[in-house]
Amino acid sequence: MAPDSNGLQTRIERMCTERGLKMTGQRRVIARVLSEAHDHPDVEELYRRASQLDGRISVATVYRTVRLLEENGILERRDFGGGRARYEATEEGDHYHLIDVESGQVVEFTHTDHAELLRRITAELGFELVSHRLELFARRLPDVPEEQTGQMAQTQQKGRSRP
Repeated sequence: MAPDSNGLQTRIERMCTERGLKMTGQRRVIARVLSEAHDHPDVEELYRRASQLDGRISVATVYRTVRLLEENGILERRDFGGGRARYEATEEGDHYHLIDVESGQVVEFTHTDHAELLRRITAELGFELVSHRLELFARRLPDVPEEQTGQMAQTQQKGRSRP
């Protein structure tokens, strides 16, 4: 268990170790970048950030590592439009994404009423809900400042607003 620069193992590195994945130095750098990301980076952005920390990392290494992490349930691929896959760590619990179609900003939030409604609908149809995903694509209202959106999301979200 190799620590990050603060002496702590990153969340993604810990997930890799728990799943028995070999942690090379370059994988540790990529895990660190993903763990510290406050957005949903695509592979090119992930490569840019990782190569700033370790110039020996190739884009091919980043692609292979992302594929490995996705196959092992550590990363989830997201498609927020724009023709590029973006990634985030697999997390426990429900959270949703609101994507501003003009700026690309992603706001993560939770909403207990939504989760309960889905469970109720699923049960009424004779099923047990095992997983769900919600991605809202929206345009900011002209009279609502960005700060207000962030404040409103903060009252119900577990994550944070991500550009």
